[in-house]
Amino acid sequence: MSFHKRTPTKLQIPNKKVKTILLSNTLVIVALGLLIIGLGTSLYTWRTDEIANQQAAKLIYAANHNIRHTVPSTAKPTAGAAPNYVVAPTLPSYLIIPELSINAPILAVGVNAQGALEAPSNINDTAWYNESSQPGQPGAMLIDGHISSWTAPGVFYDLKTLQPGNTIEVRSGNGAIFTYQVVITKVYSFNNVNMAMAMTSINPNKPGLNLISCTGDIIPGTSEFDERIIVFATQV
Repeated sequence: MSFHKRTPTKLQIPNKKVKTILLSNTLVIVALGLLIIGLGTSLYTWRTDEIANQQAAKLIYAANHNIRHTVPSTAKPTAGAAPNYVVAPTLPSYLIIPELSINAPILAVGVNAQGALEAPSNINDTAWYNESSQPGQPGAMLIDGHISSWTAPGVFYDLKTLQPGNTIEVRSGNGAIFTYQVVITKVYSFNNVNMAMAMTSINPNKPGLNLISCTGDIIPGTSEFDERIIVFATQV
């Protein structure tokens, strides 16, 4: 028996030109991937803003023409009511503002027959506009509350005292807590309310929470205030 010596197989090492081509192709693929991601993000942001603008358009006329709501109740919450208040898991259920000692139910509302944003039926409650974002979602939640009735302060009576950095929490129906920080507070004349801004996060890169209420002085001959206040906060 004889043995034949095998010649070792040589490894084929790509030359410099081949390496350059491979590197170039890799960079092109990475660049295309980043471009697709960027376009997708831009499209999503545009869509979110477009939806907010469409929703805001429904509210602007009513807000700027001071269309009145029904007179709210001043009844205090009954003992033990909180455990019985249930909403869907992803919807907001309670608004908590430690600086103002607020721990109030959040009711879901739409617009009335005149196109105005519905207000809570009780001065101690708050109201989430059901066409705005849900907790933690892109865009902004819009939550309304009363400053007062003729006889008692409402849930947002001290809203104007909030300062940048103050904390606001929203509890969802499944018990999750979403934390926001105040960024800025803006005051508008009652007939020049920026509802488009009210429906938009003050920081487009973060989910927002916007709280709106009346403020200012009573318009003579009416039961309406002459200004609107919006507190803009973002999720942290």
